[in-house]
Amino acid sequence: MTKTIIIVGCQWGDEGKGKIVDRLTQYVKAVVRFQGGHNAGHTLVIQGKKTILRLIPSGILHDGVACLIGNGVVISPEAFIKEMQELEQQGIPARQRLKLSATCPIILPTHVALDEAREKKGKNAIGTTKRGIGPAYEDKVARRGLRLCDFFHPQQFSEKLKTLFHYHNFILEHYYQAPTINYEQACSELLAFGKQLVPLITDIPALLAEYHQAKQPLLFEGAQGTFLDVDQGTYPYVTSSNTIAGSAATGSGLGIRCFDYVLGVSKAYSTRVGNGVFPTELLDKDGDNLRDRGNEYGSVTKRPRRCGWLDTVLLRRAIQLNSVSGLCLTKLDVLDTLATIKICTAYRLGSQLLTDLPLNPEDLAQCIPQYEELPGWQTLTTPIKEFAKLPKNAQDYLRRIEALTGVPITIISTGADRDETIVLDRIF
Repeated sequence: MTKTIIIVGCQWGDEGKGKIVDRLTQYVKAVVRFQGGHNAGHTLVIQGKKTILRLIPSGILHDGVACLIGNGVVISPEAFIKEMQELEQQGIPARQRLKLSATCPIILPTHVALDEAREKKGKNAIGTTKRGIGPAYEDKVARRGLRLCDFFHPQQFSEKLKTLFHYHNFILEHYYQAPTINYEQACSELLAFGKQLVPLITDIPALLAEYHQAKQPLLFEGAQGTFLDVDQGTYPYVTSSNTIAGSAATGSGLGIRCFDYVLGVSKAYSTRVGNGVFPTELLDKDGDNLRDRGNEYGSVTKRPRRCGWLDTVLLRRAIQLNSVSGLCLTKLDVLDTLATIKICTAYRLGSQLLTDLPLNPEDLAQCIPQYEELPGWQTLTTPIKEFAKLPKNAQDYLRRIEALTGVPITIISTGADRDETIVLDRIF
């Protein structure tokens, strides 16, 4: 049966989706990115060689597979071209494999300046990557943004840009008391970038419809994670797009009835970057151990990630929001040295015991995690590739997660490399 699969993060991003997309790409005709921008970092390790991607889909290393960027993605022309060139320097023919939606919003230099100014000004900083993602999405929703198709008409692009720069620079100067951005220089640079991007622009919805009608398998790659979703996440400390599986349809143009399977990706523990509530966060030696063993530093920003125990209250909500068919659990090997491992199964809020999220998101910060303790296995799980060969306590840990979440674990990652993977159920 032909499969159209969505891969989404079930935490706050950084779950290891890039590796899983890369591993499954061999079975598909195209890999589609459907939201986010170059604030998302996906790290691939193949035979010890590391490749870090930001905008470009994680299937780019495979020959014969189209890598498509849908309209839900905001594009920094400079960052995108730089990333393509980095891949080409490694001998990867990125331009031959990439196609861009004509309706992708463009991230402008003024968007970056606004993002930086906003983070500096407010005491309640969100903790963004300061790459202009949020302001670009704001202009999209306000219907004043520029899109890649505007590059088809340079004179019209220049006029639209001048109007938008006037608005942005007014805010920078008079509200943020920040330096303004030179229009003439920015316009010249953007039009030069546009000449390189125009040959890659195509009708992504029509192309996807063609692939689907021909019964070609497709893979849709999300960025960030469920609880950074602007509607369903831990608001206001979220990203500026919808990160859940439903966004695959709106962010690409493929109809919702065309999707067959949702693979949810979660670490065997929890991490978060930036500000915001994190119920199971560990501010002790266990947290430090997880960070060091898991190399928990942002692949794009290099920021240290906050670490904590696995939270199945949040994981169950992620499964519900995304209609998750099966789970992929990553970084099991990071837990290899621990004598005891904890799983959050519920919250205590005052006198209430909650097995779901509180109605007021701000109450989540007051929730006290209720833990179940399991014995660790204290032996290496890398590079085990069969479930039956895992230590019994590791098997028990995984089965307990299945019982608490109600969905099967179909893939287990026991290391960073593409081949350090246990596949329990072949999706394709």
